[in-house]
Amino acid sequence: MAKHTIPGWSVRAYGPSPGSHTHDHFQVLWGLHGELELEIDGQGSRVVAGQGLIIAPHERHDFESRQGSRCLVLDSADAGWAARQRRPCCEPATDLLARFIAEALAQDLPIDRQQAASLLAQSWGALPRPERARRDIDWDGLAAWARTQLSQPLSVSDLAARACLAESQFRARCVEALGCSPMQWLRRLRLDEAEILRARGLSVAEAARRTGYDSPSALTAALRRHGRN
Repeated sequence: MAKHTIPGWSVRAYGPSPGSHTHDHFQVLWGLHGELELEIDGQGSRVVAGQGLIIAPHERHDFESRQGSRCLVLDSADAGWAARQRRPCCEPATDLLARFIAEALAQDLPIDRQQAASLLAQSWGALPRPERARRDIDWDGLAAWARTQLSQPLSVSDLAARACLAESQFRARCVEALGCSPMQWLRRLRLDEAEILRARGLSVAEAARRTGYDSPSALTAALRRHGRN
């Protein structure tokens, strides 16, 4: 994977060789050409030309581009990205700005990288108004509810709605309070519950069904991958 880089910014070319990683900062991807296929914490997504998305810290993402693609990439430690929606509110406007930044990088034009990052964030959409009184999340109560739903395909939106928060707010609060993404937290609950069910003598197949895994082998692989017995 080739890339043209200055600190924080890059234009990257992706190919058919799959990749997978996590990082401890925000990553903003904007499609310039082709299609980049992604799986972010188990949820499928894609970035095509004229579209973009935010990957939050600690979100594992697998990626590949079967026909090849190019993306503008911003790696940022700015916590303000946590309050923004995964995708921008006005893609045509953001696309114009992203393509200018990409061309400036390609031509080695003298742009202010901090100002460019600030403009990209502003183009993404207005930040939600601050809450007058911040509501605490009852993580134990939320976990108890989630355990009753593990056989279902829970999403971040489902968890956020249960916590009475916008999805972007819930993502930010999860990273802040638990140090992980919502889907990582949910995966831990599934694996913890699966271990409890197995200890009670339930079969792998029944434990998989009750915790939302497609098959016994999928549960076994997940337990092994995360160092569980």
